[in-house]
Amino acid sequence: MKKAISVIVAVLFLLLAGMPTRAQYNKEYFFWMGRQLMMQNDYQEAIRTLNVLLRFDEDAYEGYFLRGIAKYNLDDLLGADNDFSIAIAKNPVFTTAYTYRAITRSRLGNYDDALKDFKEAIDLRPDLPGPYYSRGVTRLLNQQFSEAISDFDKFIKQEKKVADAYINRGVCYLYLKDTVKAYENFDQAIRTNRENPDSYNRRGALYMQQKRYDEAEADFDMAIKCDSNYLLSYFNRALVYSDTNRPMQSLADFDKVIELDSTNSLTYFNRAILRSRIGDYNRALDDYNKVAFYSPDNVLVYYNRAILYTQLGDLEDAIKDYTKAIELYPDFANAYLNRGQLRYALRDPEGGKRDYEIAERKIAEYKSRLSDSTYSIYADTTQRFDRLLSFDSKLSGNSFKRIASRPENGNDMALMPLFRFTFMKSDSSYVELPTLRYKAQRLQDFIESTGNPLLTLACRESNIQPDSIVVIDKELAEELRTDPDSWIKLFERGISQALIKQYTSSVNTLSHAIEKNPRNPFLYINRSTTRAEMIDFISSIDNAYQRIAIDSDPANRLNNNSSRTYNYDEAIADLNAAIALFPDFAFSYYNRGNLRALSGQLPEAFDDYTKAIELNPYFAEAYYNRGLIQIYMKDTRKGCLDISKAGELGIEKAYEILQKYAMNE
Repeated sequence: MKKAISVIVAVLFLLLAGMPTRAQYNKEYFFWMGRQLMMQNDYQEAIRTLNVLLRFDEDAYEGYFLRGIAKYNLDDLLGADNDFSIAIAKNPVFTTAYTYRAITRSRLGNYDDALKDFKEAIDLRPDLPGPYYSRGVTRLLNQQFSEAISDFDKFIKQEKKVADAYINRGVCYLYLKDTVKAYENFDQAIRTNRENPDSYNRRGALYMQQKRYDEAEADFDMAIKCDSNYLLSYFNRALVYSDTNRPMQSLADFDKVIELDSTNSLTYFNRAILRSRIGDYNRALDDYNKVAFYSPDNVLVYYNRAILYTQLGDLEDAIKDYTKAIELYPDFANAYLNRGQLRYALRDPEGGKRDYEIAERKIAEYKSRLSDSTYSIYADTTQRFDRLLSFDSKLSGNSFKRIASRPENGNDMALMPLFRFTFMKSDSSYVELPTLRYKAQRLQDFIESTGNPLLTLACRESNIQPDSIVVIDKELAEELRTDPDSWIKLFERGISQALIKQYTSSVNTLSHAIEKNPRNPFLYINRSTTRAEMIDFISSIDNAYQRIAIDSDPANRLNNNSSRTYNYDEAIADLNAAIALFPDFAFSYYNRGNLRALSGQLPEAFDDYTKAIELNPYFAEAYYNRGLIQIYMKDTRKGCLDISKAGELGIEKAYEILQKYAMNE
């Protein structure tokens, strides 16, 4: 079929080229053919056909509009935005083009411009209901809940038979904590379309949240009856069965979810917990093994599997898993306590005693920080970790924060990491980027004043082996016993503790150094980086809640954060202090740019990277990160220019990004 269409297009192209008197007729035909191909979902062929039309009639604004829709359906959102913009430029009263460009910009996360386009469309045609619904979805995504409700009200006034409008309005009320009106809207959605599983799921989830399990179960039953392949219904019903002490039925529903999605690690995790509860240890172990495969950096997997190994009598493997949990999170007091018990059982009293002492110290540190929400629950020995997780839970993050992951871990959209003072051996084989051509006399004087040949400023991992770092840390601890007021030794000890991931201890040690020398900007920089590393690590393992987007309606993809929140305010405050003490230090602005980016403050991050580049024109990492920020802010062209400059300055990874994005410009 595609070949036949290509032949027709080629023949018509020749006719068009050779018979100018019939050009208008042929243009009409190409326009009609483009629409037909789009109706058949053959978007690539539609684009090729419309290209012929636009080659001979550059003012055919409807051709650009259709091509924009085709690109949108191929997920070429930037290309779609560009075509809708051309259509609007050629016909400034093209209401539908404003609406579709707004929807495109909403999908790109450019909510401000999307809302401007919706306003234009509504001002041109206030009688059309569609733009109100789409603007309501955008406002919902932008968390403007009251305004979104107003838009859904206007849509529903004209279109009373669209269930999704009631669902979305109910979600808005839910976020405004008005559960009565949320129920009313979910009820109305069900009455409007009794075949829509999402209406039952929404209401059922609300029933479940309020422990109205019978009603929740009935709704999930109806959702499954409407769509037997809608895995969210089975997952939620499994939670209801578990909460009402029906483990076998819960397991059957989890089995169905895995049948529908064999890589769903969250379901394997929940099923493992349930199987452990009923004594089906071997199959629970199989499930934990799958979770470890799909989510290898989640500390709970190893902690829970260690408990299971203990129940199976495999103490050595249990110790290995507790050790892995501690490696991932060295402040995990529970893991030390449990490992200590096992070491006593295996006749290793010294190891057991050592683990107990560490655990007691971690618990004391935790209790001193109870008012600080950024410190993890994993130091609390009263906390249980065998509860089932909701479908909104993520065993590994998937938000903008994850761009903070190390570039060497394979994330091609990762920010280049923070600069911090660290210990590094001289390595003639390592080629430094031009970034460090930037020389600040105050920085040089500070490094020399410490008298430590290993101390350096870098954004890469230390090349000193972990065992050697532990030795250095012990030596520094001994030196501090004889000279506890030495701010230099406190600073160095803070570095060694951070390198072995003793984040809480490192922050405390650096705080003591700052008390001794509060006018030194470099101490604040390292306390900031340590706090940032600790918070990012904790947030990645403490079940950062985020909806798993399985719904077609974009309004259903809102982040659903748990009561535990993580922010970088303290780390940013330290950098503010460093900048106040040393306003010409480029690395402080660069680090603050990273933390602002991770906090979602992209324009402010852009400004900080710009300031860093002004102070250090060779700052390759700042160009790279500013480029990524601009790509995330949808200014791909300028972003690629910055990425290109980073490549010119030696960041080889820049060319992978350019291949991915520059070709789409």
